Amino acid sequence: MKCIYLEAPGKIEVKEVEKPVRKGNEALIKVRSMGICGSDIGAYRGTNPLITYPRIIGHEIAGEVVEIGENSKEIKVGDRVIIDPYIYCGECYPCSIGRTNCCEDLKVLGVHIDGGMTELFAHSSELLYKVPDNISWEQVPVAEPLTIALHAIHRTKVKEGEHVAIIGAGPIGLLAALVALAYNAIPILIDIVDERLKFASDIGIKHTVNPIKENAEKIIKEITKGRMAEAVIEASGSNVAIRNSIDYVSYAGRIALTGWPKADTMLPTGVFTKKEIDIRGSRTSAGEFEEALKLMSEGTIDVTPIISKVVNLKEIPDAVKDLSEYPEKYLKINAVL
Repeated sequence: MKCIYLEAPGKIEVKEVEKPVRKGNEALIKVRSMGICGSDIGAYRGTNPLITYPRIIGHEIAGEVVEIGENSKEIKVGDRVIIDPYIYCGECYPCSIGRTNCCEDLKVLGVHIDGGMTELFAHSSELLYKVPDNISWEQVPVAEPLTIALHAIHRTKVKEGEHVAIIGAGPIGLLAALVALAYNAIPILIDIVDERLKFASDIGIKHTVNPIKENAEKIIKEITKGRMAEAVIEASGSNVAIRNSIDYVSYAGRIALTGWPKADTMLPTGVFTKKEIDIRGSRTSAGEFEEALKLMSEGTIDVTPIISKVVNLKEIPDAVKDLSEYPEKYLKINAVL
């Protein structure tokens, strides 16, 4: 079968590999669609410290079940499914309390182990979710980044009527803003790229701020009538943005750190106490796939505008190179097989 093979940083190709043989607890899936994620770009660039080479990349994977044994999910041959790509041990402390995304031995497809940019893929039956028929194959992979946005919203316990300052108007930030709207909260999207802010406005995000050109703290204060944002989601990984989140949040507010910074950030810890801020990490997702698929299936969240381009399997290497070189041109590139 064909796969997307990353031999080393900068060396990506379509390669023939052996078909997988499923184990008893696994399903064999004919892959129908996949998304290119920022972690795939980091792997291609050689900037992802967690990845080893060579590696088959890809973790935003959906397809049709062609073989499966008994399973608790009642999934059968022919079902449309999406893969939960976060493989946990089930035995450590975080796993014991349902925080499987914090597993001490977490394995992420396409990073720690080979991923799913393949024609066939074997994966644990318990890490599959049925996909409603009204979600197209080109849309399905977006459910995975949507779970990450949902997890950040859950970590900050966003409530109806609250203001959510979201830093970073990439796919995760945009999806978090759409989730905030779905929760009847008020998103304020912050980014330094005007084109992305315009895109956000076009899909219904009323409040957008460019902190390079405007005083973001002042604008947030005006929007919130002096309160500042009850919740802040930092989705860029920028050290400056992480520091700014402390200024954007209200007294007794909550911050979720979703972006992965390349270096540590110096923070005014005295302000944590003064404002009594809750600061929480927000890593991948845990248990959010069903909600993500429901939001998409019911039309509450339309992910179609997030998809900038659709390619086929053989076009993925060029798409990865293009996305790496010109990230401002795209939000999500998906492939349909």
